Amino acid sequence: MSSILERDTLNAFCRHTHIEVAGAATGPLAGLTFGVKDLYDVAGAGTAFGSPAWLATHPVPTVTAPVVDSLLRAGASIVGKTQTDELAFSINGINAHYGRPINPRAPGRITGGSSSGSAAAVAGGLCDFALGSDTGGSVRLPASFCGLYGLRPTHGRIPLDGARALAPSFDTAGWFAADIDIFARVAGVLLTGGSRPACDRVLIAEDAFALTDPGVREALQPAIDRMARVLGAPHAVTLAPEGLPRWFETFRTIQFSEIWREHRDWIAQAKPAFGPGIAERMTAASKLTAAEIAAAETARADITRRLTGLIGGRSLLILPTVPGIAPKVDSSLAELESFRGRAMSLLCIASLTRVPQINLPVATLDGCPLGISLIAPAGADEVLVEAARKLAVQSGIAAN
Repeated sequence: MSSILERDTLNAFCRHTHIEVAGAATGPLAGLTFGVKDLYDVAGAGTAFGSPAWLATHPVPTVTAPVVDSLLRAGASIVGKTQTDELAFSINGINAHYGRPINPRAPGRITGGSSSGSAAAVAGGLCDFALGSDTGGSVRLPASFCGLYGLRPTHGRIPLDGARALAPSFDTAGWFAADIDIFARVAGVLLTGGSRPACDRVLIAEDAFALTDPGVREALQPAIDRMARVLGAPHAVTLAPEGLPRWFETFRTIQFSEIWREHRDWIAQAKPAFGPGIAERMTAASKLTAAEIAAAETARADITRRLTGLIGGRSLLILPTVPGIAPKVDSSLAELESFRGRAMSLLCIASLTRVPQINLPVATLDGCPLGISLIAPAGADEVLVEAARKLAVQSGIAAN
């Protein structure tokens, strides 16, 4: 057994499909180590996609996903593949087949998913950074729960060749780091060809904060004040006059329709035994009608126009990443589903509109990590990374 698996007391790394790959001897990431979410292909290791049935019915890849290969060529070394929720179709970080990674920053609470292993590995100091993916919040939510930087990039910004699809019009590659300098170095490798607009206007989504748990706004207020000093005083806006839960329903309908279209043939052939929550959502996805899907697509276009009209090409938007701290691991499935619904009302904003969003690890509540987010115009991912660095410097936690 390799040293990383011997040291991994968090169940962050996969035992069922382990691989290590040395990076180039030189490059901007030379000497760094990273984990790879087990939905990206790494030549010579099976891609389980969080599912024993998927692993058993798909060949071992012979080509490494380009996003992974770019990190290797930049000098970073793979220390293992990291756990993911089943088919990446959850944000709880609990896999009925492979167990749950432990959140080292909030003992007794979930890591969040579906990039659960990647978040646990970085938060536990098992690697310098880790590759995840974000369809409906699978980087942003665990980043908040585990006290990490995490980016959902502009949709399509980072290639997803060699990655298992969940819902293609929402799927993105993202990554985690605990250190802003490492996070920015990875950004320099993965983010190419983007724009750097002068984002000189700051907005704050008051209806998003209205969905948070008691004490969250107070815990985040010092960070909001710091953002005002560094980025500019924010102007209050309402994102969704009809209510953000309505946006989530739009997201849910389109996401479910795409998931069913992607995987229905495999499900019919392999007949996988899905775990709790996954099975129910797959059943719901199979029952959507064409009329429901068409109405949701129309609503998505309206939502995108609404957000674009608010932020334009020069605004940054402040919002809570999730409604609160990580739920306890012994929460009932009903409690987790209730939290999931409220969290997705916030997380769906960037997913629906295809814009980039970064989680900043700025606060704690009841001793647990709590993040805040910035959203930027499409293509302005680097602006978010630069803003994160400026805020870290102002806080005295990064070199100037």
